[in-house]
Amino acid sequence: MRKIRIFDTTLRDGEQSPGVSLNPQEKLEIAKQLAQLNVDVIEAGFPIASPGDAEGVKLIAQQIKGPAICALARCKEKDIEVAGEALEHAERPLIHVFLATSDIHLQHKLHLTREEALEEAVRAVKKARNYTDEVEFSAEDATRSDWEYLSQIYAAVIKAGATVLNIPDTVGYTIPEEMKELIIYLLEHTPGMDKVEISVHCHNDLGLATANSLAAISAGATQIECTINGIGERAGNAALEEIAMALHVRKDRFQARTSLNLQEIYRTSRLVSRLTGMLVQPNKAIVGQNAFAHEAGIHQDGVLKDKLTYEIMDAQLIGREERVLVLGKHSGRHAFAKKLEELGYQLSEEELNQAFQRFKQLADQKKEITEADLKAIVSDEVSRSEDIYRLDFVHVCSGNNILPTATVRLIREGGEILEGVSTGVGPVDAAYKAISKMLDISPNLVNYTLQSITGGTEALGEVIVRIIGEDQEYVGRGSNQDVVVASVLAYLAAINRMAQKKKKINPQKDYKEN
Repeated sequence: MRKIRIFDTTLRDGEQSPGVSLNPQEKLEIAKQLAQLNVDVIEAGFPIASPGDAEGVKLIAQQIKGPAICALARCKEKDIEVAGEALEHAERPLIHVFLATSDIHLQHKLHLTREEALEEAVRAVKKARNYTDEVEFSAEDATRSDWEYLSQIYAAVIKAGATVLNIPDTVGYTIPEEMKELIIYLLEHTPGMDKVEISVHCHNDLGLATANSLAAISAGATQIECTINGIGERAGNAALEEIAMALHVRKDRFQARTSLNLQEIYRTSRLVSRLTGMLVQPNKAIVGQNAFAHEAGIHQDGVLKDKLTYEIMDAQLIGREERVLVLGKHSGRHAFAKKLEELGYQLSEEELNQAFQRFKQLADQKKEITEADLKAIVSDEVSRSEDIYRLDFVHVCSGNNILPTATVRLIREGGEILEGVSTGVGPVDAAYKAISKMLDISPNLVNYTLQSITGGTEALGEVIVRIIGEDQEYVGRGSNQDVVVASVLAYLAAINRMAQKKKKINPQKDYKEN
């Protein structure tokens, strides 16, 4: 079967999702997991965009082995130089240069003629080849470009040394039949195209990103550019997990395969969701909470008799549990540790103790602890292992005829106890104001999201908040059966990120804003 390369752009295009901002260490953590997933290419960032982006690319290039590490650059000398420097220590460096080719972009954005754009593209590819043997050229807005001109520019960059040609559906405009026809046209009319990798990068504005990517494979494409959970600009990109499983389940049709370690798909999805703060919708294909759930009686009956009646793939194939894990208050530490090991977690002794204490507290209140509960516990406790501020207790008084009031006590790094009291329009607002008052800070809360991790009235509630402090956005996540406590933990997690950054910049300075 044909090998389809998977080019993951979660760390570049995915990070362009509104509200998402990853620091270099978070990018590295995701890159390590992408290497475990065994993607072929990791597009680590756009180095010219910011010093932080350049640092993230350098860090990944230095530490990640296996996949090619890619940096994006416009067809500008400085962009390419910065990208080349960022990739200096990569085992397999790849520079990805792009230039718009549609008349609407050339005329209204770039103010270039077709001839000028072609010359610029050729110069950029030649310069990029000074840094690496692998160079990808993208014709931005290819699907709205003139096909004859597109063929000319691709032929020219192949001659200049491009090894990968990308055909992006930048604005999610095309439909599968058109995508297939375009690939076939380019293969027939572009000299040398049969000797390079043919890539597509599809956006989901019309909900067709995965369909267009699969149509491209049917027409002869050899590389798909995609993101974990389909995140990205506007409506996002083609979802890696959907492409991978469509090729696996329908290999009879596509006669194509990837080199992905499918069992790492779900773990990668959860990691990206946690670090970006972007929740996966419950009915999301492959990785959504309901993707392998059956509620209708007829479906339940069929699945109990034979899974194949209503399941076209095995949940365990992508690293999900088929059955609900039953752990309760009588479970011991050894069983708890063993289960976490099965789930792929490697915790220090201190982290394990913290997680086990939290597990016991939850088990006293809830009859059944699910795998989703365990993942939430570990995620919360491990992420808070180096916090500057820890929650000691929160007490709220609220009702329909009283003024909501909250008392919050925090323990600062070193053991100092801080306590604050405030009123608000509700218990969460009051608690947030109490924390802000005691720490003498005034971050702007720009987003607050609450969802249930598991089902039932005893379910853990998960809260994700985004705050802006000192002109930078910070994301915090918290989970607890009490939504007020979950809200406080999430808010505190975001504040800790802000405090940790201040501490890194000026270790001697107090963490409060003065």
